[in-house]
Amino acid sequence: MNVQIQTVHFDADSKLIDHVNKKVQKLTNFYDRIVSVDVFLKLDNVAHQIKDKIAEIKIRIPRQDLFVKYETKSFEESFDLAFNAAVTQIKRQKEKKFQ
Repeated sequence: MNVQIQTVHFDADSKLIDHVNKKVQKLTNFYDRIVSVDVFLKLDNVAHQIKDKIAEIKIRIPRQDLFVKYETKSFEESFDLAFNAAVTQIKRQKEKKFQ
């Protein structure tokens, strides 16, 4: 499984990158045919307001792409919510495949 983590409008610290990598590696527990995972961590560009943190996860599996996006006040929370939604999508996709 190929994993790419991209940060937009900021530089991520190693703690955040490690958190994302550990979680992404767990995806293989739910579906072993994942081709690649792209994680995008972005700062929302809202002028004169507290910037929201956006986490997007794109998962490529054979014959389909899954996409999840969450926006909260911290990257960890955004990523964790997106990760949980991605796991739900993977499980649903796997159930459809075996029915």
